[in-house]
Amino acid sequence: MHSLSRAELYAALLPTLLASTSVLAQTAGPDTIPLQQIDVAGAALSGRSVPNGGNSDGVTGYVASRTTTGSKTRTPVVEIPQSVSTITREQLDDRNVQTLVEALNYTPGITPNYGYGPWVDWFSVRGFDLVTLGTYRDGLRQGYGGGNFAIPRVEPYGAQSITVLRGPASGLYGLGSPGGIINVITKRPTAVPFGEIQFQAGNYDRYQGNFDIGGPVVGNEQFSYRLTGLFRDAKDWLPGGKDNRTYIAPAITWRPDADTSVTLLAEHMTVTSAANTSYFYDAPNRRLTNYFKGDPAYNTARTEQYRIGYEAEHRFSDFLAVRQNFRFYRILGDYGYTDLLSIDPVANTGQRTATRIVDTVNAIALDNQAETRFELGGVANTLLFGLDYNHYGYSNKIGFGPAPDLDLFALNYGRQYIAPVDTFAIRQKQRQHEIGLYAQEQAKWGGFVLTLNGRQSWVTSTVNNLVAGTKADQDNAALTGRVGLAYVFDSGLAPYVSYGTNFSPQLGTDAAGTPFKPTSGEQEEVGIKYKVPDLPVFMSAALFNIDQKNVLRPDPGNPLLFQTPTGQIRSRGIELEATASLAPGWNLTAAYTHLDVTIVKGIDDPALGITTGKKLSGIPDDTVAAFAKYTFQPGSAFAGLGIGAGVRYISSSFGDDQNTFRSRGDALVDGVIDYDLALFDRKYSGLRLQVNATNLFDTRRIVCQTGLCLYDARRQVIGSLVYRW
Repeated sequence: MHSLSRAELYAALLPTLLASTSVLAQTAGPDTIPLQQIDVAGAALSGRSVPNGGNSDGVTGYVASRTTTGSKTRTPVVEIPQSVSTITREQLDDRNVQTLVEALNYTPGITPNYGYGPWVDWFSVRGFDLVTLGTYRDGLRQGYGGGNFAIPRVEPYGAQSITVLRGPASGLYGLGSPGGIINVITKRPTAVPFGEIQFQAGNYDRYQGNFDIGGPVVGNEQFSYRLTGLFRDAKDWLPGGKDNRTYIAPAITWRPDADTSVTLLAEHMTVTSAANTSYFYDAPNRRLTNYFKGDPAYNTARTEQYRIGYEAEHRFSDFLAVRQNFRFYRILGDYGYTDLLSIDPVANTGQRTATRIVDTVNAIALDNQAETRFELGGVANTLLFGLDYNHYGYSNKIGFGPAPDLDLFALNYGRQYIAPVDTFAIRQKQRQHEIGLYAQEQAKWGGFVLTLNGRQSWVTSTVNNLVAGTKADQDNAALTGRVGLAYVFDSGLAPYVSYGTNFSPQLGTDAAGTPFKPTSGEQEEVGIKYKVPDLPVFMSAALFNIDQKNVLRPDPGNPLLFQTPTGQIRSRGIELEATASLAPGWNLTAAYTHLDVTIVKGIDDPALGITTGKKLSGIPDDTVAAFAKYTFQPGSAFAGLGIGAGVRYISSSFGDDQNTFRSRGDALVDGVIDYDLALFDRKYSGLRLQVNATNLFDTRRIVCQTGLCLYDARRQVIGSLVYRW
């Protein structure tokens, strides 16, 4: 497939965008169709309240027929010329997911990285990291500023849905990963009063309470509200590890008329967990020992984060609507842990050191949009213009100190005093400002849907080394975009083809203090989607090729604290997905991914280990995942009983970028049983019992990447008592 240059892409986009601009002035012309009357994007920009948390994705069970993530307009999924998946609220509830990684377990293209890490949700899509560059909240990039540990956490209970858009999305969203974006949609106020309370208990002394209430404000129906919260006191399977969390998220919507809405969204969350991930001492034979590198006496990650913002929309006429989204995000993190450096077999001791990291991130995101829909010459158009601004401020302190030796006979974890580190050898501050101007045209003629978008980004970055007294500035600008064509048959079949580019300056420096160069890339994708008419059944298949430059990888000399850029990485693969909600009572989702991720240009120095031409470590060749649930219907002897199970197979992968060894493949099993007590006795209306198991058979999966090996999450069993009204 021919790869368009940026100049060719710009030449292709510019005439259409200029022509569309001139048409905008004719929105009251005789061929114009009001916003409420067309179905180009599947829904009118009315601003009216929608039941189920303001959900406009056309959700039935596990299937979402529309999305705003793929185009920033409400568009049927089959018309998006790119691979896209939505994890609905019903999926999240059925699997009772506790982390963002768990939520993505049955989605194609996803690879959980670095094993079990209680302090962060770390994963890649199509072989590329999405935590640092591609995680979004309500269409705005989350407040990650290049920090080591201060990465925003996502509480799945506070999400209405999670959408994965695979492939470059810089043409609309700006700086980003070539793998795509993860967009978490926050629960919204509803027009219908409701409430939910949950009590949960599980292994590892896990106790949790959830609540979610909302509806219109009594006496003033212009206002509606929602309040979602969670409190958890728990341990995990790591020695002395905690998994404590508090979460509160208020939201309020004001609708003074049918054309205007303003929604305020806020959140405060604290997380206390183990700072050291599932690192155990790695023996020379590449097998993990039972010697945990951390120590309960000094192994705590404390994170506090809060956000506040708003979403405003106003329809000036039947043909023009404007939106403004704003958010401020702040993250405070303090992390202390030990590391087991070496073992003395004569003295039977392990030599250790202590590390402390203190991070602070402040982020501001603002997105302004103007959207119009009209028909001209038999072509239905959705035209979007936008101007956005993103700011990141990040400060980082890293200190090192001594720790007493570990007695390998007594394994005296937690029984020796470890002095907190209070001297910092590394201190730096980083700032980044981005302004982006973008435009998009979606033109629909018959079954053809043409999507063109382009964006000009201007980025300024500054890195201050407070110890060395040095300062490094970068100014970058780039044009990115996407061009895609789909054809939607009356049968619901929709083949498509697309080309997109991405670009992102990268905050931070390598171990020598050198700022990172921007990363950029391009993707070609061809695929087919099928939405069964009048049934909640959706299937898709995609083939893709991504070439990305200056991809950051953990530094071989210090993989936990520093990164180093790799010259070029190529990712090729195929993704298959099917979701269905079949009446009565059946829900299922299935996914298959094959990835071939190669380091095209890497390290050529034999002393450091040659990586050029090798496979990217930690990326399995194949993943297969399927989850299904059936609820017995009234009239059955088992009415009200729901049973579900899922299987996730992750094939083997190379454990280091030099491809000297491989990790084994594993199959993991999840399960759920629930029961609606109202079908036992009506006096229990609203009550439901549910038991979930993740990694049911407690498979000891080992994940290796860049030469580091970790254990994955162990078996987790959680029982829930849920009351809804």
